[in-house]
Amino acid sequence: MRAIKEARQFIERQPDNSHAKTLSRLVLALESEAQFPIADLYLLDADRFKLAMEILDEWRLDRHYASKVRLFDVSMQMAVLDKPKGKGAAGSPAPEKSPA
Repeated sequence: MRAIKEARQFIERQPDNSHAKTLSRLVLALESEAQFPIADLYLLDADRFKLAMEILDEWRLDRHYASKVRLFDVSMQMAVLDKPKGKGAAGSPAPEKSPA
């Protein structure tokens, strides 16, 4: 099970648990790119600390893939904008219309 899913289930089951609150704050900080006091991680029990480390690992990996998607999107937009005007689909000049 992915750590992010496991954390979500833990937080949903025990929203008043101090470890659930810490994990929730960690996720919010990651999403908003806000500061998070790393010392709070040391207050977690061993299992939740390991879960927090797995969340960080997955978040970093997912962020990398999200960056690739954005790069691909921008590259596609540039390809459309860079397409020469007046060219046909095969790259040859479009036929000129005869005056009517």
